[in-house]
Amino acid sequence: MTIPPLPEPLPYHRLARFSGHHRWWRPLVGTLVVAVVYVITVVVLYAVLDEWGSRKGYPEDPDGWAEFGPVPDTAVGLLLIALATPVVLLAVRWIGQRPAGTVSSVTGRLRWRWLILCVLTGLPIVALAMGGMLLLPADGGEEFRWAGWTVFGPALAMLVVLVPLQAAAEEYVFRGWLTQAVGAFIRSPWFAFLPQAVLFAAAHGWGTPWGFADLVVFGAAAGWLTWRTGGLEASIGLHTVNNLLAFAASAATVDGLTSDETAADATWPVVALDVVGILLYAAAVVWLLRRRPQDRAVPAPLPPAPPTAFVPLYASRTDTPVPPPWVGRPTPHSPAPPPHTGGGGEIADWP
Repeated sequence: MTIPPLPEPLPYHRLARFSGHHRWWRPLVGTLVVAVVYVITVVVLYAVLDEWGSRKGYPEDPDGWAEFGPVPDTAVGLLLIALATPVVLLAVRWIGQRPAGTVSSVTGRLRWRWLILCVLTGLPIVALAMGGMLLLPADGGEEFRWAGWTVFGPALAMLVVLVPLQAAAEEYVFRGWLTQAVGAFIRSPWFAFLPQAVLFAAAHGWGTPWGFADLVVFGAAAGWLTWRTGGLEASIGLHTVNNLLAFAASAATVDGLTSDETAADATWPVVALDVVGILLYAAAVVWLLRRRPQDRAVPAPLPPAPPTAFVPLYASRTDTPVPPPWVGRPTPHSPAPPPHTGGGGEIADWP
């Protein structure tokens, strides 16, 4: 019996092919379904909240939507983004016909210890970079105004709970689903995670060229870390720490959470510090990876074996076998045997 050769190991960006039911159309249809289902879900939930707010007498913002206040509005926005995670997981399972955990890592699950290590690694690096940003001259000459603990405390508690969900959802969409959808057709990891980096930057709006470039660098670095570590944990850690500190800085400022500015509006000094922080974090994760190696690929499933031909125990025959004649008894319609003479010359009778 010939043993088939082991298939090529699949790195993270190729895990769309992990299922034996993979077909070329599944990543394309899945991408469309993820986008449509998510948009419909967000629109419906936002309409329900707006109707509820109108009936409760909440004021309207300039766009005509109910305004609940800086902290509740921020919480609603984070929760609506977080809804992308279950949408992606369901698409992986139902349309991709593979375990939902394969979008988390090559092990088929989220590696929590590794995620915590990445968060602890990124916390001092990102905090140092953002500390440098706070020392830069403020735009328009505005000075920092402390919001007070009565405002900052509840806002920080909300951010600690919801920002990780929001950051993880963006990673599952861009570094997860989109990277694996492109990787289903392309072997090169670079061509797999560069498109999602551009889409990630575009999703944050069009601000300054520096801000857009910063978001592209962030998306590309997060995609490279995902491929290098075999999972989303390193990118989720960086994204969570970055967003948590950024939102916390806004919450500490008077009316900071009401600002419409995003990372896309960053100036070049801010971008320079942010890129340095991203590169330092990537280097730290690679160093940590040498001390604590993680799985980076998984064997591809073997192709289905051809059906085994049925071999009956006894060969079938179309004719009916005829048993041999019983010695000493003539068969019907057979000629009589010749007479047999005994030793004395007499004819012996046929028994």
